[in-house]
Amino acid sequence: MEEIQAKILVADDDNMVRTTVSKILEMFGHTVVAVDDGKYVAEIIDDTYDVILLDINMPGMDGFETIAALNGLEHDIPVIFLTGAGSMDYAVKAINLGAYDFLTKPIEDLDIFNVKIRRAIEKRMYIRRESHYKRELEDDVLAKAAELEETNKLLLTYSLSLENATVQLMSSLQNAMEEKDFYTAGHTMRVTEYAILLGMAMNLPESDMVILRRAAQFHDIGKLVIDLSCIQKPGKLTDEEWALIRKHPVVGANIIKPLGFMEKEQFIIRHHHERMDGKGYPDGLKGNELDQLTRILMVVDSYDAMTSRRNYRRNMTLEEAVQELNDCAGTQFDEACVLAFSEAIRDFTSTGDAFSREYLENYNIEYCS
Repeated sequence: MEEIQAKILVADDDNMVRTTVSKILEMFGHTVVAVDDGKYVAEIIDDTYDVILLDINMPGMDGFETIAALNGLEHDIPVIFLTGAGSMDYAVKAINLGAYDFLTKPIEDLDIFNVKIRRAIEKRMYIRRESHYKRELEDDVLAKAAELEETNKLLLTYSLSLENATVQLMSSLQNAMEEKDFYTAGHTMRVTEYAILLGMAMNLPESDMVILRRAAQFHDIGKLVIDLSCIQKPGKLTDEEWALIRKHPVVGANIIKPLGFMEKEQFIIRHHHERMDGKGYPDGLKGNELDQLTRILMVVDSYDAMTSRRNYRRNMTLEEAVQELNDCAGTQFDEACVLAFSEAIRDFTSTGDAFSREYLENYNIEYCS
């Protein structure tokens, strides 16, 4: 069997024992460092050592104190205790403290001595391999985690880019639709502006503001598939034409439906013509069945409809439209939304700077142009 060479530390206060054990170990091809006190063991020990032979009864720092100090250093080096006659109880105690094995002295059977040393060395080799494997595994896990994080960042970037591209395309379609109708031109942008103004007045969190902005931008996208001739006609719509127009919230929601990132927007778009008393369309939802963002859009969409010019009626002034909203608060509209919008629209328009581009950009509002 091939001999395994190792670096061994011998600690014994008996010079004869220390010298004899060192010579035997060197005879087996090992490198030996010998000290006469446990305190030197704690001072010189490092990871280059493979085995420690430690006497129990030593002046200064005895074997028990020494192994306790070694345990604190966490080098995981196997310790073999050297015990004299009548000290077997000490050996058992030492093993309970973490000693790997024990040898009685004087050493009489070199074969047993060699076997125990070899086993301790093999234990040390196993500990080193295990430690190396753990480090490699930890490094691999960290590398994989970093790779996964980078992949997730790329996927998130791609997802956001895809979302932005989709929103931009839909905005272009919405804009193209509105440009065909003189009276509704700019309606989407104005409703989006009003929605953001009201959302800010009601202190909505940023996440809700993003949803509200998108819902406002695309609330009328269902009109893309409706014959615009009935929207452009000079006069009031017939019952059949109104029935056709009233389909646009459902059509719009169905257009949005395949976009998984706009699930909440889909609900708002479908229900922006509902009423608080349940007399709206398409589903007759009422009260708490309508979330706050939908209630906001109901108010601002109606406000813009009232203040927009039609050839069959004059448009209302700000005060007239606000009064109409308040008259219908609690039945058609949410009272809290009406109150907040009434104050916000008066305060904002009194500045004389009606929804400037700079204002919109400051709050991340995209023009549909």
